[in-house]
Amino acid sequence: MRTTPRVAAIHDLSGFGRCSLTIVMPVLSAMGVQCCPLPTAYLSTHTGGFTGNTFVDLTDQMAAAMDHWLGLGLTFEAVYTGFMGSCRQMALCRSFLTALREKTPPLVVVDPVMGDHGRLYRTYTPEMCRAMADLAAEADVIVPNRTEAARLLDRDYDSLPDEAAGETVQALSLGGRRSVVLTGVSLQPGKTGAACFDRETGQVALIQTDFAGRAFHGTGDLFASVLTGALVRGETLCQAAERAAEFVRLCALHTTPQDLPPREGVDFEPLLGLLAPERS
Repeated sequence: MRTTPRVAAIHDLSGFGRCSLTIVMPVLSAMGVQCCPLPTAYLSTHTGGFTGNTFVDLTDQMAAAMDHWLGLGLTFEAVYTGFMGSCRQMALCRSFLTALREKTPPLVVVDPVMGDHGRLYRTYTPEMCRAMADLAAEADVIVPNRTEAARLLDRDYDSLPDEAAGETVQALSLGGRRSVVLTGVSLQPGKTGAACFDRETGQVALIQTDFAGRAFHGTGDLFASVLTGALVRGETLCQAAERAAEFVRLCALHTTPQDLPPREGVDFEPLLGLLAPERS
């Protein structure tokens, strides 16, 4: 019998507002993957549309947890990172990856969360952006949006139009050393999707699906989580990206008639069964 694959998920945890670990954990579990969460911070709500949230920095606990896991000799099929609150947290992740690679190198998926819609998040400094670029350089797969792609390439946001998404993912690949999935790519009205560069084949693929008509918080986390689960289960990069795009579309379609505030995210929980792997 095949052993259940194990993923170390290094993200923040928000008690309300579907994002980060409240998406990562159920999605990976539904896909038949053991999720081992390592929270970077705890917030009562996320900050996208909420104010007055509580915040507990867990950097010291991160370091202790990583040391404990390494002391236990744990190995992971993948390490999947998201939002980071400081340069120190990103440095800890890099050290953790170095130690893991001494035994069984994991697949490293980095979602370089830094901003959206052409603007950095208010907590991000130039130093943190450089630290994120250093962490992303350790990745086998990165999953940036257009804003993050521009920052990683040190380019203006407007210099990376969706029509040039194929060239953008190739430029982000570090000369073909890492795979890239650029999210939020729209090549025609009413469509959205992703552009992929697969380092295994050297090929670029453009994925488009119908846009559900509303934008919701946390869909980037949902996309990257499904992508990670699919990669760990053995799907190709293009297959994984197609699965992720389709699941996000279905969740958005399911949520739109409910008229929920976008800050609450998509109502994905009733659809998790669609991600379940086939029994063998």
